[in-house]
Amino acid sequence: MSGAENGETRKGWLGRLKAGLSRSAGQLGGSISALFTKRRLDQDALDELEEALIQADLGVSTAARVVADIARDRFDKDITAEEIRLALAESLTGLLQTAEQPLVLDEVPGMPQVILVVGVNGAGKTTTIGKIATRLREQGKSVMLAAGDTFRAAAIEQLKVWGERVGVPVLARETGTDAAGLAYDALAEAREKKVDVLLVDTAGRLQNKTDLMAELAKIVRVMKKLDAAAPHQVLLVLDATTGQNALSQVATFKEICAVTGLVVTKLDGTARGGVLVAIADKFGLPVHFIGVGEQAADLQPFTARAYARTLAGLEPD
Repeated sequence: MSGAENGETRKGWLGRLKAGLSRSAGQLGGSISALFTKRRLDQDALDELEEALIQADLGVSTAARVVADIARDRFDKDITAEEIRLALAESLTGLLQTAEQPLVLDEVPGMPQVILVVGVNGAGKTTTIGKIATRLREQGKSVMLAAGDTFRAAAIEQLKVWGERVGVPVLARETGTDAAGLAYDALAEAREKKVDVLLVDTAGRLQNKTDLMAELAKIVRVMKKLDAAAPHQVLLVLDATTGQNALSQVATFKEICAVTGLVVTKLDGTARGGVLVAIADKFGLPVHFIGVGEQAADLQPFTARAYARTLAGLEPD
């Protein structure tokens, strides 16, 4: 791809990011505009700014850290809404910088990279798998999908549709099939066919955590019989519209399985975009991708500066 094409692709994504975060940025930006029209940054102003950040789902502790950062060199000085937005974007960028880590595949010839995708039902796991598969295919990788959410017929069918759309094989069985057995067979087939990447869907029935924990542990255990390093990545998919509930999901899945990275979806459907900041601040996990729409191109690698500026109501760059 040429530099010009890369530039156009980047420009197109920044436009989608801005549109996708418009509800979050609109709510937070509106609060800032109302609070800081030729105003001194005194304690009352800081308290109101902190409340606005909490309303944007940054969470209490993260909001307090951001406000303290903004106040450090500006307390009791006159400040405009634009200056607050710039300071907020700078602070958020600093908080999010460590989360900006691309998904890196440690390729071993003839050995598929296994990516286990976890998350609660409805978070967008299956769609995310399809979008990641699309990206990998565009990068020239051979990909295989495993329909490991064997309790939901709709999830199995949805993954088959994505497989047809992307042009990759999908290993699927009847509803109720043992998920671990399916994962084992998928890895065996992927090895035989020398597939580069195997993406494994899973169930997400958190209402019975004990059963889910046992099922995911079994999936990991049986795959290790074929490859001691599998799964090589465990991606947790989070629905941004759940707000602060997403934090409890991260804590739960970190307990259930060794989560290596996050994908945050449905940011276009919420004013709670600040929750990504809270998650990054609390858990320190990489955010590999964010999603702001239904199309494959609406899932893109996370970049801290662009996200922070957009959330603060500034032009992303």
